Amino acid sequence: MRGLLLLTLGVVLAHWALLHSAPLSLASHASPDSPSDLPFITRTITVPAAPPPVPPTATAAARAHAAPAPAPAGPTSRLVTEPDAAPPADDTTPAAAQAEVDHTDAVDVAAAQVPPPGDPKAPAAQAVHSYAIPGSMHLPYDIRGETRGVPFSLNGNLNWQQDGSTYNARMEVSHFLLGARIQTSTGELTAHGLEPTRFGDKFRSEVAAHFERAKNKITFSANTPDAPLLPGAQDQLSVLIQLAAMLGGAPRDFPEGSQLTFQAVGPRSSETWVFTVGALEKLTLPNMELNALKLWRNPSSEYGSKAEVWLAPGLAYMPVRIRITEANGDVADQRWLGDHLPQY
Repeated sequence: MRGLLLLTLGVVLAHWALLHSAPLSLASHASPDSPSDLPFITRTITVPAAPPPVPPTATAAARAHAAPAPAPAGPTSRLVTEPDAAPPADDTTPAAAQAEVDHTDAVDVAAAQVPPPGDPKAPAAQAVHSYAIPGSMHLPYDIRGETRGVPFSLNGNLNWQQDGSTYNARMEVSHFLLGARIQTSTGELTAHGLEPTRFGDKFRSEVAAHFERAKNKITFSANTPDAPLLPGAQDQLSVLIQLAAMLGGAPRDFPEGSQLTFQAVGPRSSETWVFTVGALEKLTLPNMELNALKLWRNPSSEYGSKAEVWLAPGLAYMPVRIRITEANGDVADQRWLGDHLPQY
């Protein structure tokens, strides 16, 4: 009996450690003796030409004609950054990806971005023609894995809401004994896709990052140093939806082997995240099979984690699987529990 109690206590403690450091979204882990985030920053994918002037009324006019937020799993809305530049036909584009682009409500907004001059970390210049913002939806997940040699099972939920001009995202990972860890992201939908204004990370108490765009800086409630705010910055949750919006808006711009680089803001600092686009794969999920595009982010340090994410073209490129592998071998595999794809 004593042995069983000790084993049970060990399992509970391992689950508590997992929940406290649960890889919500794609958060990376650092060495136990170093901060959880590294102070690196960069920009997202950009176009080589200088940005054209934006009429003062362009954004307001676009928002005035934007469709209201769709019902859960409803149609996407598109923010076009090059309204006259339609992507050329490409027979190598997966049929599912091609079909997804056709089911959007277009909102044209003229704008562009350029990489910082001389930035050695900036990706190769590549045009992003449009952002197809996924419609509001709720995605439940089953999370299974192993930590410190102990298997675990958690519940996950991603709640995504947008009304055509603003958004609210919430990712929750919960355990029936230990409660929940919650990440939230709020912000605006612009010509550049998602522009976060606040990112929160809560387990018992909350720490948050604030995007002060008027001052071009990010401040942190954890009393850590401010970070510069660069165009295209995302937080550790919004980056998932930004990936969906970029791939949904212009899938032919991101062939296999492409890299997407972001300034990824955590609750205490920011770091550079580089995603590599892989191939379309057939996934076996708990309740269905579907095709999804794989992307991955390699560890940025010896103690970092590898993140793999699968985005489903039939679900507006929202994440249907996320797998985090730690340097010590711990793994968390998060799979969508949906039993059907929405009809757009």
